[in-house]
Amino acid sequence: MKTNGSAVWSGGIKDGKGAISTASGAMKEHPYGFASRFEGKPGTNPEELIGAAHAGCFTMALSLILGEAGLTADKMETKAEVTLDKLEDGYAITAVHLTLQASIPGADDAKFQELAAKAKANCPVSKLLNANITLDAKLA
Repeated sequence: MKTNGSAVWSGGIKDGKGAISTASGAMKEHPYGFASRFEGKPGTNPEELIGAAHAGCFTMALSLILGEAGLTADKMETKAEVTLDKLEDGYAITAVHLTLQASIPGADDAKFQELAAKAKANCPVSKLLNANITLDAKLA
């Protein structure tokens, strides 16, 4: 399977403007720029897109792993907090913290923690990122 995302940029780093799109059309020419990335202005930024991708990937991976264990979630909600730090040689994504709230009938906390950790370690986006990825998982 292959898919893609794309970006278009015009101008300098601070005064320039860009647009990000996905092949599926889920995001079409969504604006991004310096202000949306570093100043909290409207628009998106690569870090929040990575966070959304990681949250989605991890949650789907956990669904698969739960199924293999004979469990099915009523609901799982995952947030991925992505840390972008300024280093001596530029910027780097240095960490991702996953927060999961889940309702899974028949799951005990020990098994839930084991399966959530397995999903964190093995989802494709976790494997892609060269960052410290942490997880807080709560069974409701």
